[in-house]
Amino acid sequence: MTLPVMEPDLDAGVLRTWARTVDEGPFSSLCWGERIAFDNPDSLTLLGALSAWTDRVRLVTTVIVPQLHDPVLLAKALATGDMLSGGRLTVGLGVGGRQEDYDAVGADFATQTRRAMAERVTVMKRVWAGERVTDSVLPVGPPPVQAGGPPLLVGTIGPKTVRSAATWADGVAGTILDLDVGAQNALFDVARSAWAEAGRPAPHLATSFWFALGDGDAPRAQLHRHLRRYMNWIPAEFVDAMAPTTGWAGTEDELLRVLREFEAVGTDEVHLIPTSTDLDQLRSAARVAREFG
Repeated sequence: MTLPVMEPDLDAGVLRTWARTVDEGPFSSLCWGERIAFDNPDSLTLLGALSAWTDRVRLVTTVIVPQLHDPVLLAKALATGDMLSGGRLTVGLGVGGRQEDYDAVGADFATQTRRAMAERVTVMKRVWAGERVTDSVLPVGPPPVQAGGPPLLVGTIGPKTVRSAATWADGVAGTILDLDVGAQNALFDVARSAWAEAGRPAPHLATSFWFALGDGDAPRAQLHRHLRRYMNWIPAEFVDAMAPTTGWAGTEDELLRVLREFEAVGTDEVHLIPTSTDLDQLRSAARVAREFG
């Protein structure tokens, strides 16, 4: 389950209640994404809070853009989050899709490349291995709880990025707009092949999609409102055109069938993305997850 970090009028109470409810089960992971030029919470600050608010669930960043951060400071912050959470952190990384986020922090948009991301991952892994990356007396700590650092997922929908990440990532954190299970499995096949060719263990295969639960037209209208807000870098008429087929809206039984379809193609995990802060949506999804087993 993803936190509703892209919804309006958030406060600590909403985020804490969602986090603790997710932690109670049956969800396997608690996820959240990063944007800069938006009013969502800062991802790394939120990581510290979530480490304190939860005890069981795995914490997954989906995704952090390393080119927006100093890689040593990012490695230190993530190692701190891994320590505070008792080794429950998984880090999703991606190149990011919005130039305004790069501009907001003074990052060079020319670094929005697979190579630049991999270079930063190399620095982060050196920090987590306890190597001195400068002439400092001590290496940059704290050491992560998980040996070698938290598992890394590449956040992407592109096969080239998947192939390029096979040398450094432990899996894929995909996303799917139209819930085409076959298309998602085709991307997973790329990952399976690339990881095998690189002599790596089989990748963790995750995907995500927006959801809204309920009867009638209300869920689709809720999802449409969310897309209008979140996709603010796209002209509104384009968002309106894609809204009827983007994400998933329907009943609990229908969501269960969709999850079974993803399970059938070997998906290890689905990261559900809420389109409301309504706790009834979370409780409804939890019922589906319990029935899914």
